[in-house]
Amino acid sequence: MTKAEKILESKTFLKNEIEKEIPGNKTARVWQKSKEKLDAIFTSYGELPKGVAPHTDSFIFPSAAIYLSLKEEAPDKAFEIMKNSMKEKSMKTGESLAKMTRIPGFKKFFLKMWDSLSRKMFGETAGFKNIFYDCPKGEFRMDITQCPYNKYLTELGCPELTQLFCNNDIYTYGKLPGLKFTRTKTLGTGGDCCDFKMEIIKK
Repeated sequence: MTKAEKILESKTFLKNEIEKEIPGNKTARVWQKSKEKLDAIFTSYGELPKGVAPHTDSFIFPSAAIYLSLKEEAPDKAFEIMKNSMKEKSMKTGESLAKMTRIPGFKKFFLKMWDSLSRKMFGETAGFKNIFYDCPKGEFRMDITQCPYNKYLTELGCPELTQLFCNNDIYTYGKLPGLKFTRTKTLGTGGDCCDFKMEIIKK
């Protein structure tokens, strides 16, 4: 099994949405084209830095390959299929996280974890550039001024997908009990940065 085939196996939520929206054998053609495009993308980009690869290999490149294949087979439905499937998956993640957030003490732990995780997963070694702010207790803020999602999706000819990844954050973090997630702009929607703020809601 090739690297592309293995990664696409984890994208069944997208394949299921394609099957619902596109009749006949087009789904099989989309999936075959996606594999071919993903193979070509991996060849084109070669070995990326270790910190960047979790974003490109698991999310950016397969999403681009599937979307570009969809545009060839169903151009009028391609973007909506990506939007709906990504939204549904992110909302399910948000629902699972919300259950954990109801556990006593988890909100403080989550906020502390968010700080350290963001510096690792969304720091410069992962292809991002950020401004991290000193915040009062119970609050986290950062601005992302450079983003590999915006960079690589633009290079691959589908910059419009970036906003869907931006929206994933809203669906995942926007309804967590006792926590408030705020963002007023993103690079993917033309902003000069992605401004993140997460804070514990004071009673």
